[in-house]
Amino acid sequence: VGDHLVLGAALFSPIRKYETTASQLNGQFGSFTIGPNKIKSDSNYFVIPHIARNWQLDNGNAVGIAFYGRGGMNTTWNGGTATFDPDGPGPAPIMTLPGTYGFNKTGVNLSQAFLDLTYGKALNEKFSIGASAVLVAQMFKANGVASFGGYTQTFAASGGTVVPDSLSNNGTDWSYGAGFKVGFHSQLTDAFSLGMMYQSKIWMSDLDDYSDLFAKGGGFDIPANFKFGVTFQASEAIALNFDIDHIWYSDVDSVGNSIMNLFACPTAGQGGTDLSRCLGGENGGGFGWEDMTVYKAGLKWKAAEDWTWRFGYSYGKQPIPSSEMTFNILAPATIESHFTAGFTLNRTPNRDLNVSVMYAPNSKVSGPQNFDPTQSVSFEMYQWEVEVSYGWRF
Repeated sequence: VGDHLVLGAALFSPIRKYETTASQLNGQFGSFTIGPNKIKSDSNYFVIPHIARNWQLDNGNAVGIAFYGRGGMNTTWNGGTATFDPDGPGPAPIMTLPGTYGFNKTGVNLSQAFLDLTYGKALNEKFSIGASAVLVAQMFKANGVASFGGYTQTFAASGGTVVPDSLSNNGTDWSYGAGFKVGFHSQLTDAFSLGMMYQSKIWMSDLDDYSDLFAKGGGFDIPANFKFGVTFQASEAIALNFDIDHIWYSDVDSVGNSIMNLFACPTAGQGGTDLSRCLGGENGGGFGWEDMTVYKAGLKWKAAEDWTWRFGYSYGKQPIPSSEMTFNILAPATIESHFTAGFTLNRTPNRDLNVSVMYAPNSKVSGPQNFDPTQSVSFEMYQWEVEVSYGWRF
């Protein structure tokens, strides 16, 4: 591709809402009842930047650097109520408090910044390989989840005397980590080419300010993923693409562990001594996400010397089981389909303007509320995005 610099950004908008039905328990008999609430999240617009530069060297070698962000799935739930009995069968009355979980405004904010340092080598005219060091910084904050303090390892280990201070409303905490990518590209024939890429798990330092929330004392690694793609060059003007992408969410404890682990915590009312199942424990409860496989199809059409159009569609079954509803109000990643379209305009030699749009139609998940099975939780989301970038070739 020669020496190339690309600079751009996306305006991303996920529109989310959740709803809980009426309860038959209303906080009685050890239940924790949410609402009934019907709330739409604030925080609906996010700017996500990217910049990349590569240098073509002698003898088929190349190096590159790329910076890009991930984020925009932050939630802010204002309003609503939660009802519970603060001392179980004790003398204190049942309480109804403001907020999704009874501690006022509720939500999470997770943003990630990636820096890839890449080396590539063309072994011959038809086969090339590459490897990247992937450096990551992520920031996280959570509000309104202090009501789960009784399910933490800190609280259980103290015999119920120590209130956890690394669970909720601690502002933004940062963690840092690294991993790697390896891949290859092969031009099988004039018409067919294929590529594969594997990205390792990104091993992140602990989020210490939320060590009572995430498993393993604040662990929040980034899952590994594998991609395979095929391109068919049908003509000089038309190319068809098909990709498969698999993500191992279940390999990250804070994301993949079931919320049901919490009910084995000694303070959950079912007895036992297994502190590892409490929030913050080695096998602490999480969001229960399943692994995800995404299938993508694309069409590239070179309409003229300076116009190239692209269209795409992807589908992947969303990762949230209907048995994992209560925590996933914080992160309702329900989207299954994406439709995309865009163009590249290179009217000026060695200059590329790229514009794309994405729309992800509404997708909904419903299931029983884990701390009050007499009520149902549903959440849904749709998304849109506009991305613009500009490229310089040297």
